[in-house]
Amino acid sequence: MSARDTARAIDALRRGWPVALALPSGRMALLPIETADAVRLNDFDPAGTAPVLLSAGRAETLKLTNQRAAAAPDCPVLIDRAPWLDFDAAVALADPQFDLLHPLQGPYRAIELADPNGARWALRLARIAGLLPAFFVRAGVQAEVELTPDDIDAHEDAARLMIAARARLPVAQAEQAELVAFRSPEMAGEHVALVIGMPDGRPPLVRLHSECLTGDVLGSLKCDCGPQLDAAIARIAQEGWGILLYLRQEGRGIGLINKLRAYQLQDQGFDTVDANTRLGFAVDARNFRVAARMLALLGQEKVRLLTNNPDKVATLAAAGIAVAERVPHSLPPNPHNARYLATKRDRTGHQF
Repeated sequence: MSARDTARAIDALRRGWPVALALPSGRMALLPIETADAVRLNDFDPAGTAPVLLSAGRAETLKLTNQRAAAAPDCPVLIDRAPWLDFDAAVALADPQFDLLHPLQGPYRAIELADPNGARWALRLARIAGLLPAFFVRAGVQAEVELTPDDIDAHEDAARLMIAARARLPVAQAEQAELVAFRSPEMAGEHVALVIGMPDGRPPLVRLHSECLTGDVLGSLKCDCGPQLDAAIARIAQEGWGILLYLRQEGRGIGLINKLRAYQLQDQGFDTVDANTRLGFAVDARNFRVAARMLALLGQEKVRLLTNNPDKVATLAAAGIAVAERVPHSLPPNPHNARYLATKRDRTGHQF
């Protein structure tokens, strides 16, 4: 495993350069549609034969799945390179902001994937890089930057997380607090824990809070993240002892830019679930195993969890952290986030 190879691949994709995945079935060269251009596509594929790889959700949105793909709903879809599938047409396939502006030319034809698992690794790499999950693909072709599935796995391997630094940090609602920073060799950013009060023999009250720049910092009314963060710190301080885990997983794990794209789709009438699917992502791409690792490093193997999300309870339990109690954490809606909260309740199983 190489942290360097993963970092180089992410950097290359964000710059619109091709990378290659070294798979058991052979190399798969990938050119990111979001950040490349027509000139780079011509350099990558002068014969004009490289098909387009899309996520299953995006292909279904565009009605481009064939019967075989429809039978495997989580399987990526490969679109044959028709003469009219130039770079601009590929951008229209990849980016839902153009769905209402550029009707598909077509007809497009989904073709069989030689290596479905390799395609899944490719789309996972796109998510890690914060890009739309769409590539031009060439089999058996080398690229200057090459990585393996093990490299991608290591990038999100919670077991590699370690404590990097810690310091006392009095905050507005909890003067007796300490901030603990965690990182791994692969991570570009750091997760942090705000430890409030001192252990007193009881399981700590714990809140898993995913980073939300728009809500936590700018006061967005489209979600309830900012108020939830403030209320969680106040509740833990009131309890006298607990931990707030601040997880660097913006936009349910798809990144800030893709979250803003999802917001744009919500303005067109789609809810948060359908917006993520139209972008080609999972409904929730967060990795809560990271939270379990952080708690273990802090010596806490049994907690009371401040959450409405049963998935958080299940993931912690599966990772060896016992949840003694689920403590609901609800706040009143406002006119801007009422639909968002209803979607969490009705479509993602939140229990308020």
